[in-house]
Amino acid sequence: MTGHPRPTARPRPEADTGRRPAAVLFDRDGTLVEDVPYNGDPDRVRLRPGAREALEVLRARGVPTAVVSNQSGIGRGLLTHHAVQQVNARADALLGGLDAWLYCPHLPGAGCDCRKPAPGLVLEAAGRLGVPADRCVLIGDIAADVLAARAAGARGILVPTAATRPEEIAAAPRTADDLLTAVHAALAPDRGERP
Repeated sequence: MTGHPRPTARPRPEADTGRRPAAVLFDRDGTLVEDVPYNGDPDRVRLRPGAREALEVLRARGVPTAVVSNQSGIGRGLLTHHAVQQVNARADALLGGLDAWLYCPHLPGAGCDCRKPAPGLVLEAAGRLGVPADRCVLIGDIAADVLAARAAGARGILVPTAATRPEEIAAAPRTADDLLTAVHAALAPDRGERP
C-alpha cells in the first residue's frame, strides 16, 4: 500500500454524531477523474462532472476525505510509482485537496490485502484519517469499490458509468446518478445499514 498523507488543519467531524460519516473515501479513475487506462501523464487528468463541487460540500462540513485506488499499471510495468504520484498530485490540485491518497500497485491475483475488493486500502485510509473504518463511506464506479467497503465494514455507494456492468448496478446496496448525489447520500443519517 502506498500513498502520501496530507497534514490538515481542517475541522474534524464531532465525535460520534451518528448523523454523518467520519470520512468519505473515493475511487480515483472513473469516479473523481475520467478513466484513462494506466495514465501516467498529469496533463491527461480531467475531473468527472461534479467532482470538485462534491469535495467542496465535504470540506464545508469538515468531513475528511481520501482516495483509495487500484493502480496495477505499476505491477504490469506500465507505470512507475512516481508517475502515479504525479497524476495524483495533479488530480489533488484540481479537486482542491484531499486528506490522503492511497493506492495498490499490485497485479490482480497477487494475493495482497490492499487491492480492492480487499479491505486493505479502506482500513489504511481510515487509520491515516484517524477514524473508525465502519464510519466511512466509499464512493466508486465498479463493484470492487462497494465490495471493499463491505469487507472493511464501511458503507459503499456506486456511481455507475459506461464502464459499470449491469450486474454490478443490480447488486449494489446503494447507487447514485452522479457524484454530488452520492455525497449527499453519504451525508444522510446512517441508520446502521450495511451493504
